Amino acid sequence: MSFGQPLLLVVLLAAPVLLAAYVWQLRRRRRRTVRYSSVALVRAVAGRNRSWRRHLPIALVLAALALLGTAAARPQIRTDVPVSGTTILLALDVSGSMCATDVDPNRLTAAQLAVRDFVEAQPREAKLGLVVFSGFAQVAVAPTTDRGEILTALDGVTTGRGTTIGAAILTAIDAIAELDPNVPPSEPVEAVRDPDPGGAPPMPPVPPPDPNQPRAAPLVRAEPVPEIIVLLTDGANTRGATPAQAAEQAAARGVRVYPIGFGTTNPTTLACSRQQYGGFEPGRSFGFGSPGGGSVSRNFLVVDEPALRDVAETTGGEYFSATDAAQLSEVLTDLPEQVTRQRQDVDLSAGFVAIAGLLLGAGLVLSIRWSTLT
Repeated sequence: MSFGQPLLLVVLLAAPVLLAAYVWQLRRRRRRTVRYSSVALVRAVAGRNRSWRRHLPIALVLAALALLGTAAARPQIRTDVPVSGTTILLALDVSGSMCATDVDPNRLTAAQLAVRDFVEAQPREAKLGLVVFSGFAQVAVAPTTDRGEILTALDGVTTGRGTTIGAAILTAIDAIAELDPNVPPSEPVEAVRDPDPGGAPPMPPVPPPDPNQPRAAPLVRAEPVPEIIVLLTDGANTRGATPAQAAEQAAARGVRVYPIGFGTTNPTTLACSRQQYGGFEPGRSFGFGSPGGGSVSRNFLVVDEPALRDVAETTGGEYFSATDAAQLSEVLTDLPEQVTRQRQDVDLSAGFVAIAGLLLGAGLVLSIRWSTLT
């Protein structure tokens, strides 16, 4: 237990001071007691006496004063408390690698089905938003309680070239900023550019920062806000802001990010439906196991777990891994319990004051009742 105003604990000194004064007063009265020759006569007149009755009301008052002094110092405990009004921004990777068939029938279809179940399972009052990203990130649906709008946009996603994890986080932050005035919009960062937008393989992902190396500046994580980002991706950042850059901006705004790494470490062929491909030509841009030839590094089809773990740690979220559709559904099913509770300092002052009031009341009632009886 901690205290918001620890200096006010000095008020507790009033209780022992009053106790000492009470004991002194009792001793003083004993010295002034009139001596009688017949003790039996005094006992007969006074009746049966219980000495503890005289002291109990005073003890209750002193205990109440001690509790009030503790309440003045604002006692607090840090615990997990439910968060009402949580808004979830779903950031879905729709890069070409989501056509990999290591997850049946392919990663994208499995992700769409799992996200659909997740959306339909949320309470009606909860707000959900959808951000899709491949070569760039965009808000497909702003946070809303309209489940139909989310599901329609989810069914209509198409794949593209590139993976912009950092940009997806920044885009989600901007969507949150429009909803919550306490969250500032994202700030521009120096982007990592694709060296050849005409179809050459993307440049290698920027490695996450070495945890053994000190940061250029100490990270300042703001108090968590109700809005959170759930980011589902199957690969590594290939352009734009790095996940580490975006995570620092999210942390500074109190936005927690819960990344989900999806897919196996042994992806096979790329095969999406015509609707899922959209304007994307797999034979030209991606050739790993695809009939169209070409080449792309196998590393781009595997989750960059170190970068995603760093994002979760930086923002105060948690990283999850799913290698098949069943695991992804399980992660999303358990996710609401993870994101709708957060650690906060709970003030106990009101409880201390309430107990003190009860003790004061009990002391007053007992004092009046027993003094009347005697």
